[in-house]
Amino acid sequence: MKKINVKKGTLLQQKGEISSKIYLVESGLLRSYTIDKKGKEHIYMFGPENWLVADNCEPNTPCQLFIDAIEDSIIYVATKEELLKEGPDLNALLKRLETMQNRIIMLMSSNAKERYEHFVKTYPNITQRVPLKMVASYLGITPEALSRVRQVLSQKT
Repeated sequence: MKKINVKKGTLLQQKGEISSKIYLVESGLLRSYTIDKKGKEHIYMFGPENWLVADNCEPNTPCQLFIDAIEDSIIYVATKEELLKEGPDLNALLKRLETMQNRIIMLMSSNAKERYEHFVKTYPNITQRVPLKMVASYLGITPEALSRVRQVLSQKT
């Protein structure tokens, strides 16, 4: 894998392009997201240290996600083909799959408060690293709803 430094705001992948790149985060923070037809951003996942970030699109198929750096980051980049030749980091891959499975189940069955609590448990330091509008986007709620949830939780402590 090739090690590179990327600055905050660097777009690593654009929705619609053909890409088979996988990013392993050494330090910093990436995110993958999509923008719907109405222009609303939906964050698919955050990629903090030791996480893999990639679009699971089929070979030679346009990607569904944007991937960018939301902090200055040091990342390793490889194509899916190169990674498979070297042997994947199964721990990072299993962590990503487990997180995505938990996220899907959580989105199907949890209210806003439960989603936020799950987010804080999964990504303990990210609320200090990203704007709250990104957290709300990830949770599938409005920033106002997130503010209400955080207010209710702060009153309980």
